[in-house]
Amino acid sequence: MSLIKKIFYFFIIINFIYFPNKLLANEVKKIGKFKDWESITIKNDSGLVCFAQTKPVLQSPKNVSREARLFVSFRPNEKIADEISITAGYEFNNKNSIIAKSGKAKYKFDISQDSFAWMTDNKKEKKMIRTMKKGSRIMITGYNQEGSQTIDHYSLLGFTKAYGAAKKGCS
Repeated sequence: MSLIKKIFYFFIIINFIYFPNKLLANEVKKIGKFKDWESITIKNDSGLVCFAQTKPVLQSPKNVSREARLFVSFRPNEKIADEISITAGYEFNNKNSIIAKSGKAKYKFDISQDSFAWMTDNKKEKKMIRTMKKGSRIMITGYNQEGSQTIDHYSLLGFTKAYGAAKKGCS
């Protein structure tokens, strides 16, 4: 997917997180809440976007409040499925890698733009999704512009059901 489209969807998701009242009620539909995850659909000019999302259950450092999220998105009009993205609530630096770890499995995010990061390899995304379905927690390590490390711990309780609901919402 082109960087322009990623940025476009970045702004849609940012608006959903920070300005939920600005989106029209008939454009956003919460499919369901599944333990620590939820599934949502957004209808816009480009078509339907469905995603499962969650917030961290633990953040380090603890003294800094950030709006971090982990997403798995579907955009059928663009033939995009299983797209994993994250936001840590700050602008990533380009000197350090953004890494997701669950058990012994480790995944690197290839692209970062402002406060979002994505993977470029759909096979790697599918592998990470399989890991998330089996696991109980995933940790995302990122670095801000000053080079300080953050670690966000995400619960995977409810992920499989939220993922299935988001996928079904866009099929």
